[in-house]
Amino acid sequence: MKSQSSSAQQALAALGTRLREIRIDAGLTGRALAKHAGWHESKVSKIEYGRIQPSPEDIRAWCLHTGVSGQAAELVASLRAVEGMFVEWRRMESTGLRRAQEAVIPLWAQTRNFHIYNPRLIPGPIQTRGYIAALLNGLRLRRSLIDDVEDAVQVRVDKQRVVVEGSHRFSILLEESVLRYQIGGTEVMTGQLGHLLAVSSLPSVSLGIIPLGADRSRTWSVEGFWMFDEKQVKVELVSGHLTITQPHELKLYKNIFRDLSDLAVFGREARTLIAGAIDHLDGTRG
Repeated sequence: MKSQSSSAQQALAALGTRLREIRIDAGLTGRALAKHAGWHESKVSKIEYGRIQPSPEDIRAWCLHTGVSGQAAELVASLRAVEGMFVEWRRMESTGLRRAQEAVIPLWAQTRNFHIYNPRLIPGPIQTRGYIAALLNGLRLRRSLIDDVEDAVQVRVDKQRVVVEGSHRFSILLEESVLRYQIGGTEVMTGQLGHLLAVSSLPSVSLGIIPLGADRSRTWSVEGFWMFDEKQVKVELVSGHLTITQPHELKLYKNIFRDLSDLAVFGREARTLIAGAIDHLDGTRG
């Protein structure tokens, strides 16, 4: 499999179990099914126990030789769901950054409650145009993508209307170190931090910052993630993004967001940390 996440593994194992039940109901041994399909005899058991991921063609052959061709479409759809749990950046961005930005618009539109934790960057909904351009240019160069950065920046800026329109609510947690990371140079960062001060007062935004001096003995920083209405979580990895939908895993992310929130400061204290980061930037210019 492309992903080693427990969500993807469990979904693949569940698909394998279903295929095994179909084979048993058809009265076929694994060896007999493999012979009918022209496979190595070990392939059947590997599929049934989730050790390899079947192709759509494998599933159609399985259904054909077990006499349930009518179930093939549904089973292939289950396979697509497994595949969709992990998406490589190179596949998502193969047609450019603009398309990648547009791909999440429906999810943003339908989500009412966003929970976002980021240990490295200011998240997209509250980024400035300059900050966005610096990030996307960096991505384009690092991943050798086509240059549609200007269009992609505009799409991301346009998406930000959800912050001020409708009934969307954003609970955002940042590590204080994010305020000090230089993205786009001093001028861009100064503008971004100023914007952060402004959005922190919006009724739709709850902004928490975890101070550098917080006691991390029990709760340390984790991977950046977005939770959408507590129905799914998207985790950004180096190679791609992972979609979490298993209830017990969603609970883990909900709990870690709660624990990280307990370490964060909000309101005036958060704005004091942002102002301190701006003062630091001003000092570097001097």
